[in-house]
Amino acid sequence: MPKLTVHDAKGKKVGTYTIEPADLAPRINKQLLHDAVVMYQANRRQGSHQTKSRSQVSGTTKKMYRQKGTGNARAGSKRSGIRCGGGHIHAIRNRDYSYALPRKALQLAARMAIASKIRDNELTLIDKLDFDKPKTKEMAGILQQLGCDGESLLIATAGNTPNVYKSARNIHQVSVSSAAELNALTVLSSRRLLITPESLDEIKERASSARTCSRGAGK
Repeated sequence: MPKLTVHDAKGKKVGTYTIEPADLAPRINKQLLHDAVVMYQANRRQGSHQTKSRSQVSGTTKKMYRQKGTGNARAGSKRSGIRCGGGHIHAIRNRDYSYALPRKALQLAARMAIASKIRDNELTLIDKLDFDKPKTKEMAGILQQLGCDGESLLIATAGNTPNVYKSARNIHQVSVSSAAELNALTVLSSRRLLITPESLDEIKERASSARTCSRGAGK
């Protein structure tokens, strides 16, 4: 089984972590990852776009000119969509773009996304990541020592760690999320994933529980 190097805050090797992508997901389904990412992106859409129809634009309802004898096409409204200042023929309305995929499918997609980071050597392990108080300079130094600076990075922590979040929020292209809240979009949106062994243990445990439940349901 492949072994990942565990680093300390100074970038030195302090141990190894044994894991393979199959521990998180039996295979990486690109279609499921695509569907999950599109769903999360659609749910972020505001949907507040709107244009006016001919009944909503301002303008007189008087017939512009007589029906016959002018040599022009017949016209009854100045607010027609084919005239300057008129309404839109197919007006855009407010709409809700959000929809939901099955919960288990989204959980599996998140594990597949993390498995793809392991497969592509885009996952970095740090033994621990905690601060007594927010320290952006110290966080930037840690990322530089680990070789994670200069590219988009997602930091996954075990549980909520406000000081880690506050230390990283002003660093360009760096985001922080707890391991329990990871999803396919947040994982795949960043080039690298920085995670602690404790968080990876939590993800592996959830993957094992999901496999056990699926076997029980198949009986």
